[in-house]
Amino acid sequence: MNGRAAGRTAAALALAGGGVAVAALLGAPLAAALLALLAGAAAFALAPPAEPGAAAAPGASERDEEALPGMADLLRAVDEPMLIVRERRVVAANAAARTLLGDHIEGADIRLALRHPAAAERLAASGGSAAEDAAGWTELTGLGDPDRHWAMAVTALADGSRLVRLADRSAVRAAERMRADFVANASHELRTPLATLLGFLETLQDEAAVDAATRQRFVKIMFDEATRMRDLVEDLMSLSRIEADRFSAPRDPVDLAPLAESVRDGLRALAEARGSEIAIENEAGPAIVAGDRAQLAQLLSNLVSNALKYGRRGTPVRVRIEEAGGGFLRVRVIDRGEGIAPEHIPRLTERFYRVDPGRSRTLGGTGLGLAIAKHIALRHRGRLEIVSRPGQGTSVRAYLPRAEKAEDVTGSSHG
Repeated sequence: MNGRAAGRTAAALALAGGGVAVAALLGAPLAAALLALLAGAAAFALAPPAEPGAAAAPGASERDEEALPGMADLLRAVDEPMLIVRERRVVAANAAARTLLGDHIEGADIRLALRHPAAAERLAASGGSAAEDAAGWTELTGLGDPDRHWAMAVTALADGSRLVRLADRSAVRAAERMRADFVANASHELRTPLATLLGFLETLQDEAAVDAATRQRFVKIMFDEATRMRDLVEDLMSLSRIEADRFSAPRDPVDLAPLAESVRDGLRALAEARGSEIAIENEAGPAIVAGDRAQLAQLLSNLVSNALKYGRRGTPVRVRIEEAGGGFLRVRVIDRGEGIAPEHIPRLTERFYRVDPGRSRTLGGTGLGLAIAKHIALRHRGRLEIVSRPGQGTSVRAYLPRAEKAEDVTGSSHG
């Protein structure tokens, strides 16, 4: 075997080794495609050289330059940022890497292309061997954007190059932060009424220090705090059940018009206490959706009770059922309250988020009503939308899919 043939054979083996390394890194779904592409590059590398004096095929030199590096073509099949580094220089980068780091990175020193202290330390420590590069993931916070979280893996390839892969962990970090905030908020919401109960119970133990009128007032406060704890626990359990069922869309036909009337009857005492009435307006004819009746009743109850609590006393709350197009119905719950400032609206469906915490607790809110309503709408393959203007009121809109066979519901009344 002459030197040229030996060189081409070594190149082919390097390509094959690199393909196995990348396939192991990316997993089974891309392995077959990557190895197939490398097989073509390896076949080209192993092809016998042309006879002396034979005319070179058009573009032969370009194909040779592309085939020998090999791995650059494979990066196009990956939507995560990936780079190939050789002797500290970026020799190839896919579109996702150029979008994140800039179009200038190819040919640049990796320390300038990937400007992050942890990345520089990891790449400097990696000597290019598989053992040294198998150190797992390196966390990179703030790469490209202060709020983005990335993880970097470095894999040694057979030809001495290294494959640098970046995985976006921002969503995972956000979910972890939400879970931590949820536990902290839930603990706080439960601890506050519990502390109140314990304080009053300790005072009531000294019968000589508390007269009958004071005792009665304390008992009323304790009852209210215990009721608030019960409501909070029930909402937490309800939210947990809804999230557990989020992947199974409910399919039972539910008529929204009589359901809204049932919710109105259940909230009659609250409406009378606020001097308000609940008006139901059905403009959609047969308003039948595919859903879970109990959850849809909870959605409507949460929205209407919020409208009663935060609307102005003596003003009506309207529940309007209407066509939304695209096979969806829209349920709008409209109040004439103070409205909500625009900066609060995106966060209203977060767990325990309150525009005015003091007023919310005074009115008996748990801070979970809109979060539950949003998750119910999502489980029904719909969505929740909040529109509000300060000084004019708020409209909360639930979009729900129509049932495919409305005639399956019999004996229902329509408003």
